This record gives sequence, structure tokens and C-alpha cells, in this order.
Amino acid sequence: MADEILQVENLVKHFPLTQGIVFKRQVGQVKAVDGVSFGLRKGETLGLVGESGCGKSTLAKLLMALERPTSGSVRFEDQDVFALSRAELRRLRRRVQMVLQDPYTSLNPRMTVGDIVGEPFAIHGDPEGGRRRRVRELLEVVGLDPDHVNRYPHQFSGGQRQRIGIARALALRPDVIICDEPVSALDVSVQAQVMNLLADLQKEFGLSYVFIAHDLAVVRHISDRVAVMYLGKIVELGDEEQIYDHPTHPYTQALLSAVPVPDPTRQGTPIVLEGDVPSPTNPPSGCRFRTRCWKARDVCATDEPLLQVRAPGGAGDGEDGGTSGSPHPSACHFADEKIVRG
Repeated sequence: MADEILQVENLVKHFPLTQGIVFKRQVGQVKAVDGVSFGLRKGETLGLVGESGCGKSTLAKLLMALERPTSGSVRFEDQDVFALSRAELRRLRRRVQMVLQDPYTSLNPRMTVGDIVGEPFAIHGDPEGGRRRRVRELLEVVGLDPDHVNRYPHQFSGGQRQRIGIARALALRPDVIICDEPVSALDVSVQAQVMNLLADLQKEFGLSYVFIAHDLAVVRHISDRVAVMYLGKIVELGDEEQIYDHPTHPYTQALLSAVPVPDPTRQGTPIVLEGDVPSPTNPPSGCRFRTRCWKARDVCATDEPLLQVRAPGGAGDGEDGGTSGSPHPSACHFADEKIVRG
């Protein structure tokens, strides 16, 4: 689409699985990301959710070109990221930045806050008007005292350290920020503050976010669209209302059934998934979710469902066991069926 700043097409990342200490031999592959496609529009937030181990962080590294894919492409403004030269990739990194999960380990404890936030300028060149002035401005933008530039990370709280990481990501005035579980290590009250900060910065600077998390309640408050990921693949993709009010994939329905709601009278019975998450080294044939799915039938074991719109409506969580919603892509052969469990 013309308004997409980032396009991901059939992205695959397999890691070799080896045995042996001296003489290593490959015995398989870890299929961390296995055919992911989506677009990120200018000024929007795309939430990416799923259980631990589903490939979210590997996908984030691929978007940042910190890992090279097995196949597929990532295009930034129609430029193939993995076809760029080192110099071109360096220029690209000014426009695509990242906020990491742990606000403590992502900051160098031996550097002052001023040096941490100013590090991008040391790498890419000083901004107009001087580094010191720009660092103080950035600290003020993220809600920190500019006079604390000479303090060290351990002198700040967890929420303040994450603000430092956000200030560093903003330093080069990027267009896209990849947020890899940026609030999962914070207290609930601090999570809200950081989320509000990210939303305010998006409005002020016109940023586009890929917001990665495992908490659907957190993602709902910041995302325009949501992609649900399971075992290396996106299984459902839609806007915030479609995913949360009219989920069509059983995995999404199970995740949402476990999200607590403020009104106890509206809390339904959680859907308990049977069995463990399959190994990414040997995922199930056909639909990867079928081994835990109550809708599974013979076709699910033989035919892999594509991520596509299958019906004008979908299953939801209404009183009648399902609610019609606007059509959106879902990787389920029976996405049009209502919930029959839970």
C-alpha cells in the first residue's frame, strides 16, 4: 500500500540445530519465524502478541536487520533492507530505532545518562546546535530532569530507565520504532505512564510503532492494528476492534478469554488449552495450532490454512457464543464457526 512505511513479505528465519562439541553436525532447524507478512502504515501502531517462544523477538531483530533472514524480505519505503550496503544500512538505522525489554541491562552502567542518550550522535554525527543541548531536550521530552545528565542508570527507577531508553531511540528523529516488550519488566502503574508517553510521542513526532508484547490488555491500549503470532506464524490480523471484539482464530479466542476484565459479571470462563506448545524444531503438519485446538478436524492435519478472510463475520465472545464482526484475515479453516468451548 502507498501509505505503508514498512513491508514484510514471507519472512523466514531458521536457526540450525547442531549436536557435538568438537565435530558439530546439523540435526535440524529451529523455525523461529516461518513465513510472516504484514505492512506498517505511517503513524500507526501495530501490536504483535503471542506466547513466549513464538518468534516475536526474532522478528524484531529481523526488522532491525540485526539478523539476516533465511528467505523473504523487509522493505523500508520500498527499499529492500537486506540488499543495502553497509553505508546505506547505517543511514537506515537513523530512521528505524529500537526500545528493548529490560531497561536496566540495555543501558551501559558505566556511562552517564548524558552519554547514553548522546551515543547515537557520537556514531552518526552531532546534531545541529550541539550534542549537549539536544540531550537535555530529549530528557525533557520524555519527562526526565535535564539536570540529571551526569547521573548513572542505577540512580534511576525502572520506569525512568525505560524513559532513558526511549530518549536514546528518539535521538536521531526516527520514523519507525520497534518496541520489544518495553513495559513487561515494569510495575503496572509505571506501565501506564510509559504507554501514555509512547502515545504522546507518536502524536508529536508522527512515529510508527511495532509494539511487541505477550499481554493483550497492554496491547489494546496502544495499538491501531493487532497481529497474533503462534509458533513462528501470524494466525490473525485485524484492527483493534476486530481482534478484541470479534476474534476468529481459536488461539486468539483462548488468549482473550484469559484477560481479566474490570466487571466480574462480564468475565467469561477461560479457555484452557490442552497440551504444551509444540517444538519449533518439529512443528505439527498442516495447522500448527491443531494439537491444542478444539475445532481441529482431519483437514487441519493435512492442509495449512492461509492467513486470509474466510467469512463476512467471525466468532466472538458474545452471550450466544459468537458475534458477527467485520471480515479480517485469520489462518483457520473454520474461522466462521462460533466458539463451542469455554
